[in-house]
Amino acid sequence: MSITAAIVLYVVIWFVTMFVVLPIRLRTQGDEGEIVPGTHAGAPANFNLGRTLIIVTIWGTIVWAIVAGIIVSGVIEVRDFDWFNRMGPEE
Repeated sequence: MSITAAIVLYVVIWFVTMFVVLPIRLRTQGDEGEIVPGTHAGAPANFNLGRTLIIVTIWGTIVWAIVAGIIVSGVIEVRDFDWFNRMGPEE
């Protein structure tokens, strides 16, 4: 895996992790009963971006290390996903 591929893989995993972590333990303004005028009731009541970014970075790095380790070790290769034998015979 090249450095560019590793960076792209990390960014993709980081953003997927961000979308998974965002709704966890979310308290909306509607839940709290204090809706700020001009905002939606589903808007976060007390959103802590710094804490969320730290959690996402930690979990994203762990998941990235596992996925990158599997790719680099060769346990799973592209040919493992060639169910219709479109890549031709192995050489």
